Amino acid sequence: MSIEGKVVAITGASSGIGRATAKLLAERGACVVLGARRESLLRTLEEEITAAGGMAAVRTTDVRQRGDVEALVATATERFGRLDVIVSNAGIGPISRFDALRVEEWEAMIDVNLRGALYGIAAALPVFQRQNSGHVVNVISTAGIAITPTMGVYAATKNAVRTATEVLRKEAGPNLRVTEVSPGMISTDFVEGIADDPTKKMIAAQVDEIAIAPEAIARGILFALEQPSDVDVGSIVIRPTAQG
Repeated sequence: MSIEGKVVAITGASSGIGRATAKLLAERGACVVLGARRESLLRTLEEEITAAGGMAAVRTTDVRQRGDVEALVATATERFGRLDVIVSNAGIGPISRFDALRVEEWEAMIDVNLRGALYGIAAALPVFQRQNSGHVVNVISTAGIAITPTMGVYAATKNAVRTATEVLRKEAGPNLRVTEVSPGMISTDFVEGIADDPTKKMIAAQVDEIAIAPEAIARGILFALEQPSDVDVGSIVIRPTAQG
């Protein structure tokens, strides 16, 4: 099924998986609404998409602020008349061991990774209910599948979103599709957000050795969106073949 003309809002669109997803979906004819905190990067991406003949709009979005996420959805409906998909991709991972006691970083992960995804659901659902159609895509992580040291709070936030996503799927009824996508080790700026030096060195070495490009996740999201309206792809896991 073609996604041409579909309106897709994407959080965390300024870099990494969000940026790759926006570019791929725009290439396939979707109208993308780009949300992130870094407006300059969003504007650059918007220019790239429009220069290639695509359709894009920008709304600076801090997913910790419910009003910002609501404004992102409003931008979609005002600019393009509807919203077909919300991709809640924004996330941070300042990971560390528990005994490092980086409590403020724990709180930040809860606010961005969990609250941000919940705010996306809350903003999009009323629109989807009015339209009798819609698709929620939550980008999670394999960190919540294979639990390892340093990932305690990060994995906990991702698994909280996994649980919420599955409950939403069961509540959704026949007109709302719900998908969770769990990336493995991906070549993004994830490492740059790690302040704990031993953890940063460890993860950087792993990324250098086995990480795959964010376009792999974009293709997985596209696969879920391209299915017929009566087909719900509930879960996709995409990781490097070398990842244990």
